[in-house]
Amino acid sequence: MATKKILVTGGAGFVGSHLCERLAKDPNNQVYSLDNYFTGSEENHVPNVCYIKGETVDIAKLVNFIPDMVYHLGEYSRVEQSFDDIETVWRYNKDGIFAVLEFVRKAGCKILYAGSSTKFGDGGMGRSASPYAWTKATNTELVMNYGNWFNVPYAITYFYNVYGKREIASGKYATLIALLTEKMKHGEPLTVVSPGTQKRNFTHIDDIIDGLVLVGEQGYGDEFGIGSPESYTILEVATLFGGDIEMLPERKGNRMTADVISDKTQALGWSPTRRLADYVNMLKNNNWNK
Repeated sequence: MATKKILVTGGAGFVGSHLCERLAKDPNNQVYSLDNYFTGSEENHVPNVCYIKGETVDIAKLVNFIPDMVYHLGEYSRVEQSFDDIETVWRYNKDGIFAVLEFVRKAGCKILYAGSSTKFGDGGMGRSASPYAWTKATNTELVMNYGNWFNVPYAITYFYNVYGKREIASGKYATLIALLTEKMKHGEPLTVVSPGTQKRNFTHIDDIIDGLVLVGEQGYGDEFGIGSPESYTILEVATLFGGDIEMLPERKGNRMTADVISDKTQALGWSPTRRLADYVNMLKNNNWNK
């Protein structure tokens, strides 16, 4: 079988590192990561991956080979913080997507674009609720347009609240499950943003990667959601952990609900197999060490 060259943007990040790890296990794949290490880390490097440090806006200068496939995960990905980081959001999400799409157009390869489930938040109203949500929603339209204008093969996926090993656990870009785990480990109150009734569909990283690889190989078009059908309010999640709860003020851009659009992904044979409650129980049994 011919060797397949696969480029993952954001390959040193939480999701990207797991994707690189899975892809690199196939001896027929040559896996490359392009990451600017804004939230990625060298600690997330995995064997048999070639790491390129730089911005997606410079992809044409930094990548000196023609890939067979590009997984574009390397974008800014925080809702509430995006109000303060709007210049960074624009560079990483708008300037970046144009450069990546031009690159895949000229390379003649397929792109899998990691969209954001915020696009479906609050009945579709969430797509403009924050700079992050708007850039991601409009990027999906640009990817589709490139497919129509220039015959670029594409698939668009949507993640739903990913959790698991290598989550960011501290700082302003920390994700919820890792943050609560750290607080339990240190005996601190569990902070919940008001009102606490906002619902999320927490999806294990292994289920996300199963879906990403499958859609990358077989999916074409939009609306390949990768999300668990189980939803929890943030207060219910905090209750699973079992610590004292401290309510924080409401924050801009914080959607209440998001519909899981996973029919097309399930039609390819994907289904989630991990549950958040089992993961939290595993953490408890390990004294909150992952």
